Amino acid sequence: MLRHLFKLIWNKKGTHSLLIIEVWAAFMVLFGVLTLIVFNLRNYLQPIGFQYENVWNLELATNQDTTEIAAKLQRAVQRVKSYPEVVAASRMSSNTPFSANQIGNSVTYNKVDVGADFYYTDTELHKVLELPLKKGRWYTDADLVGKFIPIVINQVMEDKLFQNESGLNKVIKRDDKTMYKVVGIVDKFKAKGQFMSNNPALFEMLEKKDRWNGNILIKTKPGTDANFEAQLVKDMALMLPGWGVEVGYLKDSRKNRENLTLVPVLIFLIVSGFLLTNVALGLFGVLNLNIAKRKGEIGLRRAMGATESGVTGQFLGEIWVLATFSLIIGLIFAVQFPIMHVFDLDKEIYLIAIFAAVVVIYIIVTLCAWFPSKQAARIHPAVALHEE
Repeated sequence: MLRHLFKLIWNKKGTHSLLIIEVWAAFMVLFGVLTLIVFNLRNYLQPIGFQYENVWNLELATNQDTTEIAAKLQRAVQRVKSYPEVVAASRMSSNTPFSANQIGNSVTYNKVDVGADFYYTDTELHKVLELPLKKGRWYTDADLVGKFIPIVINQVMEDKLFQNESGLNKVIKRDDKTMYKVVGIVDKFKAKGQFMSNNPALFEMLEKKDRWNGNILIKTKPGTDANFEAQLVKDMALMLPGWGVEVGYLKDSRKNRENLTLVPVLIFLIVSGFLLTNVALGLFGVLNLNIAKRKGEIGLRRAMGATESGVTGQFLGEIWVLATFSLIIGLIFAVQFPIMHVFDLDKEIYLIAIFAAVVVIYIIVTLCAWFPSKQAARIHPAVALHEE
C-alpha cells in the first residue's frame, strides 16, 4: 500500500509540484523559527548566575572635566558607600549587566585562542551582584603589586581555554605586553539577560588611576525608594559639578533587554503563522478538488467493498507521502546547519528544531486532510457511479 501511494504521488509530481514547494517552504520557515525558539528557551532555563534585584547603576559622565578624574571617581565611590541605604558599591566599565554595550577581546593559553567579554571592575563587584565563586577567590588590592594582572573568569571560559586542565593560577596573555593571572572562577555570568548564552567572560581588575570607567553599581537595602535616588543624584551633582549623573535599575534594564530579544521571535512567529495558514488552506482546497474529480474512483472502490476507514486512510496516506517528498527536500537543506556549524550553535538545537518542524508539518497536513477524507469516505457508491 505504501509503495503504491509513493508511486501514485510520484507519477503526479508535476501536478503536485507547487504544493510540494509550498510545504517545503513552510518547513524551512518553521525550522528557522523553532531554532530561534529552542535556542532562547534553552538559555532561559539556565540560571543567570548573579543577583540583580535592588541593584542600581549610577552612571557618571565627565563631560568637559579633564582634571583629577580618577581621584574624583574614587571619592564618588566612597561617598556612595557611606549611605546607610547602600549595602555595597562597585565601579565597573560601561558594559554593565543588561546594557547594550559590549567589550570583547581574545586571550591565549598554550596556542588555544578564546574570545571573551571583558568586564573591568574593582574588588567589590562579587558583593554587589552576589557572584558565587566555584574556585579560588575574587581579586584584592594586594594583587596589583604582582607581576601579572589579576582576573576572574567564568566556568565556560575555563572549559574552552584550558580544556581538561584547571585554570586556577594559570597565566594567560592577551598580547605580548599584557599578561593575566587567573585568581578565581565563577560559574555563570549571563550579563545580557536570561535569554543570553553563557558566553566566556573575563573580569579584569581596575587600577586606582583608572579614569575611563564611570559606572558605579550599587546594591541597596530592600525597600529603598525614589527618595534616596533623588538624594543620591543631588549629592553627586554637588560633588561633581558639570558632570552628567544618571541612575538606572538593573531590574528595569533586564526587562527592556529581554523585550528586545523577544521582538524578532514574535515577528518570525507571525510570519510563519501566515505561511502555515496558507499551506493549510492550500492543502484543504486541493483535497476537496481531488474528491470532486475522483468521485467515480471512490464510488468504484466503495462498490468493490472498500470501507470508510480504507478510503480515509488512502487520502491521508497520499497527503503524508506528499508531505514526505517536501520534507526530504527540506531535510537536505536543514541538516547542513549542524554539519557546517552555522551561527555557531549547538547541534542539539538544530536537531530538536528539525524534529519539531517535521512533527508540526505532519500534524498540519493530517488535520487539513482529515475532514476532506471523511467526506470522501461517506460518498455512497450508487450516487458516485450514477453521476459518472
